[in-house]
Amino acid sequence: MFLAFLDALRTAGIPAGLKEHLVLLEALDREVIERTPEDFYYLARAIYVKDEGLIDRFDQVFARVFRGVLDGESLNTDLPEEWLRAVAEKYLTPEEMAAVRSLGDWDTIMETLKQRLAEQHERHEGGSKWIGTGGTSPFGNGGYNPEGVRIGGESRHKRAIKVWESREFRNLDSARELGTRNIKVALRRLRRFAREGAADELDIDSTIAGTARQGWLDVRMRPERHNAVKLLLFLDVGGSMDPHIKLCEELFSAATAEFKNLEFFYFHNCVYEGVWKDNRRRTAERTATWDVLHKFGHDYKLVFVGDGSMSPYELTHPGGSVEHMNDEAGAVWLKRLIDTYPAAAWLNVLPEAHWNYTQSVQIVRQLMRDRMYPLTLSGLDDAMRELSRKR
Repeated sequence: MFLAFLDALRTAGIPAGLKEHLVLLEALDREVIERTPEDFYYLARAIYVKDEGLIDRFDQVFARVFRGVLDGESLNTDLPEEWLRAVAEKYLTPEEMAAVRSLGDWDTIMETLKQRLAEQHERHEGGSKWIGTGGTSPFGNGGYNPEGVRIGGESRHKRAIKVWESREFRNLDSARELGTRNIKVALRRLRRFAREGAADELDIDSTIAGTARQGWLDVRMRPERHNAVKLLLFLDVGGSMDPHIKLCEELFSAATAEFKNLEFFYFHNCVYEGVWKDNRRRTAERTATWDVLHKFGHDYKLVFVGDGSMSPYELTHPGGSVEHMNDEAGAVWLKRLIDTYPAAAWLNVLPEAHWNYTQSVQIVRQLMRDRMYPLTLSGLDDAMRELSRKR
């Protein structure tokens, strides 16, 4: 089976050879891990995967070869999981719908949610008050309320002002083959602009040779050749970004190939106090945004990739995040990043003609000081020119 696993990895494009195979066998022989599927998974991943961009591809091969022996990681949530399962779809008459009343503004809704979480101690189905399923309460899933907080489950409509759930996202594959070389060409413009503005270096050997040949001081300069561009890439994943995975993977792959100094992080909808490198471990292995601000210098170019589509509360209010209770609004963190990195741009996967119809896109565009560009070839070209202006 292990040889079949090795063949499957190589077929999937993961560079694995006999050396890695022997290391895995030796580790198992020496019993360096407990005999559990989960420990074996992490051991095999540590041995075979040298590029974190290939982790998702490795996961797919592992699941296929071992037929799902490894159980999926459980979701961490403060609510009982059984509450989050929709047990019925309730259809209300127009009179019943009209009888449902909104709780009011954001602060009132969130304060009421906190009180109900503290008071409720059991599962509830139906009804108009408690957190549960299939009712008219403003909190829960599978029911009806014109304004409320959806907690878990699948959404059939977008009327909830806040969605509170834990979801699994997939890492972007940096090794994905591009359907076109044009994205690389557009990104390469930033490197060319950087070289044009870089200082030349004294070519000592050519200066000595030229001076000896000419009989007078012949100073020769050597233009800077190395790629000095430093890129900080923030990628929105999950939710409304799922239909755009292929496009984002092509951009991610091109950026990885074109920029030697590239750092990337994932976020969902908006950047808050924490970002992550691995979507499978995003709840356990996060990087504090403050650490990013202090680690990478002001000379980094900052690029966000996302649709900017979310509830406006996620940008304007503390607690607006869809997955956790954030202490500071998303707009605060976006402003900190933009102030730290003057050369910044937002690449929007949505067509520019649709931006005016979404309030959150308008807010993000304003925070970015109108440096939002469509993720098209012409948009990429404009974004690279903008980034090159600020050094």
